Amino acid sequence: MKTSVISLSHSNIAKSADSGFLQYLKEIQKFPILTPEEEYEHGMKFKDHGDKESAKILVQSHLRLVVKMAGKFKNYGLPITDLVSEGNVGLIQAVKKFDPSKGFRFSTYAMWWIRAQIQEYVLRSWSLVKIGTTVAQKKLFFNLNKIKKRIDCASNRSSLSDENIERIAKDLHVSKKDVIDMDSRLQQSDSSLNAMIGDEEDGNEAMDLLVANQETQEEMAIENQETSRQEFMLRTALATLNEREKDIIMKRQMSESPHTLEDLSQIYNISRERIRQIEANAIDKIKKEVSKMQKSFANASLANSSFA
Repeated sequence: MKTSVISLSHSNIAKSADSGFLQYLKEIQKFPILTPEEEYEHGMKFKDHGDKESAKILVQSHLRLVVKMAGKFKNYGLPITDLVSEGNVGLIQAVKKFDPSKGFRFSTYAMWWIRAQIQEYVLRSWSLVKIGTTVAQKKLFFNLNKIKKRIDCASNRSSLSDENIERIAKDLHVSKKDVIDMDSRLQQSDSSLNAMIGDEEDGNEAMDLLVANQETQEEMAIENQETSRQEFMLRTALATLNEREKDIIMKRQMSESPHTLEDLSQIYNISRERIRQIEANAIDKIKKEVSKMQKSFANASLANSSFA
């Protein structure tokens, strides 16, 4: 198979970008939402027979999902059209990998690919993240605005208080300087999907074009099942541990009130040193598994986008 499905997403999107993003939003409204039965049928046709028309239909019917997810990254000072374009690359990768026989809805599966592609693009576009590549710094980058809203200081566009800086730094395991620098870089004008179409009295916001008369499967998937790629990788990595290793990691690393080595030595009737060794080995296993998945995501993001 060649690149006919890709030409749908990239050449058409490029034309839409030239004529205006609002026109693109109107155009993707024309593609119907698939029923579970239709989605399964098209997914199996592409998986088993390489049916390019079925792949095209799967892509078209989920373009709205990409825009929804791209909108969640609009506060990073990057053009919304670029975010959507990158998300569509992830959507295409999802179609290539999707196996309907496993029982998942395509929207649920595609979210991981769309999010991963957009995240990689955002990370590549921010010089601070290029310099600071630790997991904690990336977590800070993608969660700072969310945390600010939670502690009721998002409306403060000038600076965070010393108390809040210290709190955020402690929560995300980064330095106070990292928090200050990141907050400064994020205080840029946003690309907005709230722009008015038409006059203020009778017009609608751009995002209104994405709202169906009833909640779509894509919206429900985002609301009910969306979690971060990092959480997904952690859960997968934890599944590689045996029961004792997993219990020790959960009690030592993921509990609001972490157990001490002494606590666990009494529970398992072994020495504190042995508990420490088991914990260290389990952490090493998790790191290796996560590293393996990160490489897989990175390779998928850089892979040729054609349906070959």
